[in-house]
Amino acid sequence: MDIRKLRKGEKLPMELLLLADPSSEIVEKYITKGECFIAEFGHQTLGVYVLLPTRPQIVELVNVAVIEDQYGKGIGKQLVLDAVRVAKTKGYKTIEIGTGNSSVGQLALYQKCGFRIIGIDTDFFIRHYSENIFENGIQCRDMIRLSQDL
Repeated sequence: MDIRKLRKGEKLPMELLLLADPSSEIVEKYITKGECFIAEFGHQTLGVYVLLPTRPQIVELVNVAVIEDQYGKGIGKQLVLDAVRVAKTKGYKTIEIGTGNSSVGQLALYQKCGFRIIGIDTDFFIRHYSENIFENGIQCRDMIRLSQDL
């Protein structure tokens, strides 16, 4: 598997991005300001992530997604670790990520990759998304914020 930056003019993997963020409006807003990276094997795109500079020396990993038939194969972990590596090489001092309170698998993954919980943005998903989001039988209401020093 290779992970590379999306080439200029290359079609955005919107279906994949929408697996991690169900709002095409929100994805389209941050994708223009961030850098999109894709994981591929042969000619098949397996996963994606987006790095978004937010403040001086800080970048946020705003979207990590893997195609559904590749779940559980370690691709998500490789994407997160690659994002950390890229952020370091670009000179960032901190990488942040946020995920829903209902995203128990992602919370575990991010902590395994060295991220630590730094806060909770209460009712984030209620304020920013028109549709209720449910995952693992839990309503996604709060954004769990995590961070890692590079």
